[in-house]
Parts: sequence; C-alpha cells; structure tokens
Amino acid sequence: MNTVFIAGHARLPSGMAAKSIYETLTITAEIDKKYGVIVTASCTLATLHGREFVQHLLRGYSLQDGIEFPVEQVKGHYLGKAGSALESALKDLYKQYVLYTKKEK
Repeated sequence: MNTVFIAGHARLPSGMAAKSIYETLTITAEIDKKYGVIVTASCTLATLHGREFVQHLLRGYSLQDGIEFPVEQVKGHYLGKAGSALESALKDLYKQYVLYTKKEK
C-alpha cells in the first residue's frame, strides 16, 4: 500500500450541532507515503456539505510543503463555528504526519 491514514483532533466549541455527537473534531486523511499528498480527507462536522467542503479544501495538497497553506485556506473559506477547531485539528494531523515521516527515515 502506498498510502498512510493519519488523524488530527481538536476540541469542538460549545453550541455546535456536532458537539452533541462528538466531544472533539477529527480530521482524517489518506496520505501518499512518497510525496505527502492528501489523497482524500474527511472530518466529523455534522453536515455532509461541511465534510465535503473540508475534503475539497485539503485534497491534492502535499504535507511536505508544511501546513500553513491549508490552515490559511480554512481561515479564508470556512466561516462556521468550527473554524478554530478545524485549524487545530489540521495542525495536529500535520504533527502526526511529521512524527510518521521521522519514524520512516
């Protein structure tokens, strides 16, 4: 298999629909091992539309280039209550990716 599955987590703010289902927001990504490209991504937002939007924002981005651009994309294009949680979960996902790449060397 040429991909790895990585998850990032963050606490959800109060007053969100997803908060009644989950305590944390999770972003998962299937990532190409060689190039660090996000093949597909998902998250635990309550609506299908929100989950698809996040996937669209992240798909095709290489984590070898860092996490700043995807975080800026979320800041600039996702204007819901979960914005800060999405940013934190992305940073956590990136942290897990960096740990994975260090183990693989």
